[in-house]
Amino acid sequence: MIVGIFGSFIPVLPGPSLSWLGLLLLYFTNAVPANYWILGITLLITIIILVLDYVIPAKGTKKFGGSSYGIWGTNIGLIVGIFAPIPFGFIIGPFVGAFVGELIYDNKDHSRALKAATGSFIGFLASSFMKFVVCMMYFGLFLWIVWENKSELF
Repeated sequence: MIVGIFGSFIPVLPGPSLSWLGLLLLYFTNAVPANYWILGITLLITIIILVLDYVIPAKGTKKFGGSSYGIWGTNIGLIVGIFAPIPFGFIIGPFVGAFVGELIYDNKDHSRALKAATGSFIGFLASSFMKFVVCMMYFGLFLWIVWENKSELF
């Protein structure tokens, strides 16, 4: 569950998926009775968040006037930023990638490229915040289930 919370900010780790896995593992214990409704609903939310995690930064780039070059630049910048040995590369990468992508598309309009890169950054922040909220909700659910079944667990 804790790794899932960190994963909501670190793109290499699928935060909501790891948090859901924590819930699933809790239900695999003999002390907690299986609740397929909770597992099913949280799995559906996890899948929706997984899809939105890729859509939101691209839509942010597009909304701020970005082209498909900026969207591709965002995705490539995210991958490069993850593996680059620089601090906060996963935050800087999408911004720089969108900016470079937009400059490749139109190297004369720097203000539009900067605006699209800003949209990409805002989309990334919105996506990270959304994942963090979901991971915290899953963590709260996890703690509630543990509390309800504490006599069997401990």
